[in-house]
Amino acid sequence: MNLKVAAVHRGGTAEPIVFLHGFGTSKEDYTDITQRHEFTERAFLAFDLPGCGATECADLRAIDVPFIVDTARAVLDRAGIGRYHVVGHSLGGLTALLLAHREPSRVLSFVNIKGTLAPEDCAPTRQLLSHQETGDLFHRFVEGIRHSQGYSSGLYGANLPYKIRPGAVPGIFRSVVELADHGELLNKFLALPIPKMYLYGEECASLSYLPLLDANGVELAEIPHSGHLPMYSNPVATWKRIAGFYAGDLSQRIPAARRW
Repeated sequence: MNLKVAAVHRGGTAEPIVFLHGFGTSKEDYTDITQRHEFTERAFLAFDLPGCGATECADLRAIDVPFIVDTARAVLDRAGIGRYHVVGHSLGGLTALLLAHREPSRVLSFVNIKGTLAPEDCAPTRQLLSHQETGDLFHRFVEGIRHSQGYSSGLYGANLPYKIRPGAVPGIFRSVVELADHGELLNKFLALPIPKMYLYGEECASLSYLPLLDANGVELAEIPHSGHLPMYSNPVATWKRIAGFYAGDLSQRIPAARRW
């Protein structure tokens, strides 16, 4: 497959962080790392996934989650990255999980920003795929986002037509639902032998698996005034929690007795 991958990167003395963006967003979600003094010495790589942003793909119909995982693996190798930390949001969190499961010795830590772990994470997508309404799947998804009341839904919905190719949407949606339903994603995440943080907005605090993550040593980071898109709604708090995770800062963690 012919791919032209759009990326931004920086060298540094510390192990690199690889940023994987979500569905309908782009690598620019993370470029403010250059403004954060906590990451001054940190190398990083962020790139647009196939079908997203400025990355070009010769056949959009070939794009699904396994294809995106293979692409990420090839980009890491091309960039000469051996071991790395990974931060992934939504679709990028799912990609990061499958990468880490495939090659756990390469991944040093994992910040999972509302990545897909269970069927409940993609209920709206499943409904779109199963509904017999006429009309374009992507158009219906965008309209649904524009009419939702979640934090940053207006900004996200306005960006969608410019951040993702409609031809890539069906393959991505179907493979995400398939993996959520049958991919044992939660077990894969818990089994990773690395430091892990699950970061989510307060609107997502009712996720059924959060107590299980907490009980199995996953650091939970609930970001106020945000939902599925904490990097849009509350970037200051999001960057602060990610920096604290790398620094081993325990001061921001909420005692379990206050959570459940």
